[in-house]
Amino acid sequence: MDKRNEEVKKQSRVRFIIQILAVAVFNGYIIGFVKGKIFKGNSKGVCVPILNCYSCPGAVGACPIGSLQAVLGGNKHKFSFYVLGFIMLFGILFGRFICGFLCPFGLIQDLLYKIPLRKIKILKRLDKLLRYLKYIILIIFVIFMPILITNKFGIAPPYFCKWLCPAGVLEGAYPLITVNESLRANLGFLFNWKLGVLITIVVAAVFTYRPFCKYLCPLGAMYSLFNKFSFYQMNLDSKKCTNCKLCEEKCKMGVEITKNINSTECIRCGECKNICPNGAISSGFIKA
Repeated sequence: MDKRNEEVKKQSRVRFIIQILAVAVFNGYIIGFVKGKIFKGNSKGVCVPILNCYSCPGAVGACPIGSLQAVLGGNKHKFSFYVLGFIMLFGILFGRFICGFLCPFGLIQDLLYKIPLRKIKILKRLDKLLRYLKYIILIIFVIFMPILITNKFGIAPPYFCKWLCPAGVLEGAYPLITVNESLRANLGFLFNWKLGVLITIVVAAVFTYRPFCKYLCPLGAMYSLFNKFSFYQMNLDSKKCTNCKLCEEKCKMGVEITKNINSTECIRCGECKNICPNGAISSGFIKA
């Protein structure tokens, strides 16, 4: 048992290191944090595969959700096949592995959940209903509102980024207002609203695992659609499985692993694989 526990800890450390490296790669413009300026190099015209605020001073690429809204909300209301194709490519390759290993805001929620306070288990029926929210947000805030609700010039703001995305305040607004006094002087209702959204999610993340990923993230909603047939898969060997349910007890995303291991909610964190006493669970690009 001690050997297995050590292996579980080792795999958790590997995942944590990958998450830290991902943050460093996608937000590697350190000078931006020092000077309080947004990076505007050529790479900013290319999407990254994660939810990562464009306004983050260190961001070296564009957020796919923000980019999708920008194109849909333009005065020509074109559909961004590039952004959609980009999301589909990474979805087909990895599914929600990106959520589990690469997303900076996912890492922040992981760290918040480690705070040693009593955790809250949301009622199963309510939890199931809340999980549909991210799809509703995707359809309404990311797609329909930028197309339908425009100003007199036919242009719409990125509604999800403007009103709901907590990463915008944490990764973008705070680093910028910390350095720029002029920005602090112009803060108003919108900033306070977004700060309220961020605080709500941060507090919730202390008591329940990754609430933003489970219930609100539109990019996670898009990647979830590819989980069942992405190249990267979780596999359960029914011959080795004794139905002990240890994997399901360990899964913080609430996946019924013995019934549907590649559920739309699985973020490929690998904790089920690490805890399985019989080695019945595997993962990789070749389905067993």
